[in-house]
Amino acid sequence: MADLPRRTVLRAAPLMAAPLRAARAADEAARGHDFLFESIEGGEIDLGDFRGRPLLVANTASFCGFSRQFEGLQALHDVYGPRGLLVLGVPSNDFNQEAADRKSIKDFCEATFGVAFPMAAPCHVKGPQAHPFFAWTAARSTPPRWNFFKYLVARDSRLLQAFPSNAEPDAPAFRRAVEAALA
Repeated sequence: MADLPRRTVLRAAPLMAAPLRAARAADEAARGHDFLFESIEGGEIDLGDFRGRPLLVANTASFCGFSRQFEGLQALHDVYGPRGLLVLGVPSNDFNQEAADRKSIKDFCEATFGVAFPMAAPCHVKGPQAHPFFAWTAARSTPPRWNFFKYLVARDSRLLQAFPSNAEPDAPAFRRAVEAALA
């Protein structure tokens, strides 16, 4: 076991309370690929498995006026996934527009928008209960102000850019940022 590299992996607490102090303390050394999400299907999504690949993480909600962006995120997954981009959807009810259970969320996303990119289990994205990834991004940029805030993480785990809810995934500037992250 001594031969194995050691790395810190930050896990989200259950939807109850994730102490902000712990998230801030862990935030100091954290990098974008150091986080785990619970998968909407069960199990874990370890961003460390995608180290060396750019990440696009979006907080999502099924019943939001921006939910049409699922199509754009899926298009990014289809076009840029084979080139290395990981698109991850993170459902949250922090803005009161998400279904109550995982199955409903998954079924809605797949049936309505054809979502095939990985989806995390619902979690908090703002405030003292925020998942550690979102606490990390908030410390470096803007915390999500609404659903479909998007964060682009570089291959080297740096936060490259935050995109507000109204930044469409098919907008030329958005695509250029993704392509630059893949270069």
